[in-house]
Amino acid sequence: MAMTQTQRLGIFSLLALVMAATRLHHFDAIPDASWGVFFLAGFWLRGSARWAFPLLMALAVLVDFFAITSQGLSFWSHYCVSAGYWFLVPSYFALWLGGSWLARHQAGLRVSTLGLTALALLVSEGVCYLLSNGSFYWLSPVTVAARSLNGWFANLGDWYLPFLTTTAMYVAIGAVFHVLVSLLARTADSSRTKLAG
Repeated sequence: MAMTQTQRLGIFSLLALVMAATRLHHFDAIPDASWGVFFLAGFWLRGSARWAFPLLMALAVLVDFFAITSQGLSFWSHYCVSAGYWFLVPSYFALWLGGSWLARHQAGLRVSTLGLTALALLVSEGVCYLLSNGSFYWLSPVTVAARSLNGWFANLGDWYLPFLTTTAMYVAIGAVFHVLVSLLARTADSSRTKLAG
């Protein structure tokens, strides 16, 4: 389904709002939607990566800056903002590429699309997780007695399922939204065709 630039801006605005609202309170009752947002943006805004991805990335950094400095802490000396922090760019881009790949290969509202969605999400979220977790573990000045592959694998195991579950939850919400809008559009097209005929 082709979208107008106005529709793309509307989708972008909605995704940016969701990310900003949930990322600001990273560990509150409503989990951070950033990973799901980047995957869904890749799907819905495929072909707009030149402007949409950098703007979403800048928003993510801006929200982090606000969240850290509003606590009276220095952004640049915060333990989360190290050389590993900047690996969020390729991490989030992996999610964007997963959504974009899905947009190219999906077959509309069919069961096969559900399988492709699961595949795209698992692969892109896995790459994102390896990049973000690995860069944080190996490059951030966190308190780790001695960094080791065994320690990293244990760390990977501790956090993988919660990140996957949260991302899948937001992608599922986006998928339900997508199905509802698609069905409404079909119904509207069908009504117009009957009226024209």
